[in-house]
Amino acid sequence: MARSGTAKRVTRTATVPEKIPIRLTVNGNHMELTVAPWTTLLDALRDHLDLTGTKKGCDHGQCGACTVLVDGRRINSCLTLAVMKQGAEIITIEGLAHDGELHPLQQAFIDHDAFQCGYCTSGQICSAAGLIAEGKAKTADEICELMSGNICRCGAYPNIVAAIQQAMERS
Repeated sequence: MARSGTAKRVTRTATVPEKIPIRLTVNGNHMELTVAPWTTLLDALRDHLDLTGTKKGCDHGQCGACTVLVDGRRINSCLTLAVMKQGAEIITIEGLAHDGELHPLQQAFIDHDAFQCGYCTSGQICSAAGLIAEGKAKTADEICELMSGNICRCGAYPNIVAAIQQAMERS
């Protein structure tokens, strides 16, 4: 049986909303934002909330400069859409200090000179805060392994590990 070759083509168009309202708790403050559905959490923090401590490094989840804590877990905010975190509690580097007192990790990074250019520092500290909360790292080797998603181009790794160990001892 022969076909006529005039297949009917169906075209469908999806309507994508230009902006979506979301609610987040960022550093203890309840925030309401209206963002494009494709806005990353990183861009929402930096561009919409003016929290520029979280850095945009590779924008591919490979360097860890954008690490923040979401509901207590460390994540790469460049790989997470802001709309996916509706209702989440987010802690950035700006939210770690309390009542004018540096977080123990922030102080330890200063004590051990655990930064050079400083670009990766906020991600390193947020990742270390998550690492300590996880309670899995006990040795320097375990710290290195569990922090391997955070890259320091300046090579301050020994000082970073020493800072994390100091903070672990004091927590």
